[in-house]
Amino acid sequence: MTRRPRKALIIGAGIAGPVAAMFMTRAGIDAEIYETWPYSTGIGGGIQIAPNGMHVLAELGLADELIRHGSIAESFDFYSQRGKKLGSLNRNMQQRFGQPAVNMCRATLNETLIDKAWCSNVAMFFEKRLVKIEDRGDQPVIAYFADGSTAEGDFVIGADGVHSAVRRHVIPDGPTPFDTGLIGFGGFMPRAVLEGLPIGQRVETTFGQSGFFGYGLCSPDPNDGAMWWSTQPSHGMTAAAYRLQSPDAIKQHLRDFHAGWHDPIPAIIEAAENIVVTDTLDVATLPTWSRKRTLLIGDAAHATSPHAGQGASLALEDAMRLGRLMLDRQELSLTFQNFEAERRPRAEKIVALARRNGNSKREFSATGAWIRDRMMKLMLPLGARAMDFMYAYDPRAA
Repeated sequence: MTRRPRKALIIGAGIAGPVAAMFMTRAGIDAEIYETWPYSTGIGGGIQIAPNGMHVLAELGLADELIRHGSIAESFDFYSQRGKKLGSLNRNMQQRFGQPAVNMCRATLNETLIDKAWCSNVAMFFEKRLVKIEDRGDQPVIAYFADGSTAEGDFVIGADGVHSAVRRHVIPDGPTPFDTGLIGFGGFMPRAVLEGLPIGQRVETTFGQSGFFGYGLCSPDPNDGAMWWSTQPSHGMTAAAYRLQSPDAIKQHLRDFHAGWHDPIPAIIEAAENIVVTDTLDVATLPTWSRKRTLLIGDAAHATSPHAGQGASLALEDAMRLGRLMLDRQELSLTFQNFEAERRPRAEKIVALARRNGNSKREFSATGAWIRDRMMKLMLPLGARAMDFMYAYDPRAA
């Protein structure tokens, strides 16, 4: 009698979900993905995948394609509000770590992963908002959705992001995402805004007396092939409150906030369209990442703020490492324990690092900003070495 393959119910079709599904199929496990939102394209801002994340994409045969559709970041350069260079990080990444850091549109990454998962015989279901998970002993795990439908499987992987519904099942009274007090604005602009400048393939970022601004190329598309972002103290305003404002009002806020900042920041703001506003949240630690036959991965387990540039890469690592552990065919609870024991120290170290990095983007006095800028000139070379542990990690060899 042929034994049927185990089946994973994966909640979330962002980054971790489709990649986990593909690695499940490699382990001989059927995978189904259930996503809250309708299938759509063109959603999200710019993103950078670090070398450690690019190793995962290379394992899936997607690295070269995403490099073609993105832009290799040759360095990460820092400036003061007046345009004085403070230093650089992340040079020669490909030579040092085996893969480059690559800027890309988040939508391009998501669409590529979903297409690849479909081609890997992963079943996907959209507009499926999870409301409950039922796990009763030797019966299949049942996921219940808001439309009245259900799905049965052998285990559940929660890859549903910072506001995870699966997390509420795993830890019913557990921690909620922490608001770091910063808010992000971002979007795309025509490449022409940057192409007359000597930026090349570098990412340029600026520390102000209050806030932070960054920009760089992210795709060959002439119309929206450059990305930008602004990080600011929220002063009690939420992203939802900003999204109630008109696009003109949001752009005027950016003009006012960044008034007097060095070129090309004013021109970038003028060129910006379809501005995305997001709260900056993280999940520093959870008491556990699993409950019975349900496991959290990616932002559902350890959401990180964007200030270390590692959120997507950590999600990619999680998906690959879980798939590799599934190849051992151990008892499920042991696999989940081993996964958490392996992944938690690294993930929580990076979440904490990102939160600390965000502190330099808060509001300073004029004297405080002057001191910070000079300290950065001294400390960036040391900081570069201290961050190598993130990029040197190769999930294929862990």
